[in-house]
Amino acid sequence: MIFRFSWKYLLLTLALFITEVLIALYMHDGFVRPYVGDFLVVILVYCFVCTFLQAPVVPVGIGVLLFAYMVEILQYFNMVKHLGLQHSRLANIVLGNHFEWGDMLAYTLGILSILLLQRRQAALHT
Repeated sequence: MIFRFSWKYLLLTLALFITEVLIALYMHDGFVRPYVGDFLVVILVYCFVCTFLQAPVVPVGIGVLLFAYMVEILQYFNMVKHLGLQHSRLANIVLGNHFEWGDMLAYTLGILSILLLQRRQAALHT
């Protein structure tokens, strides 16, 4: 693992963050907001980590996935309420407020997409 700064990953992080904000503000459906947003959020976190670290894809992907699982498990235990933040819109958006297995699947598919894209990109450059 090497500390470094990547403009490419920073720009991807910013684009994904803007996309996530737009989804949170304007999408009020039963698919894009809950599942596409969760699919993209792990990619956003992966890109954020890669903005500052040069590390193998699989360990970073697994770390991001475990982090996402942890956040979802905290939702199961209603951590926002236990922290006294149940009235905070930001806390409810960022941390979420209820557990869903579909979210776990969306996180997993997001990381699998990263792994497949990175593998394909590596194969094209060899």
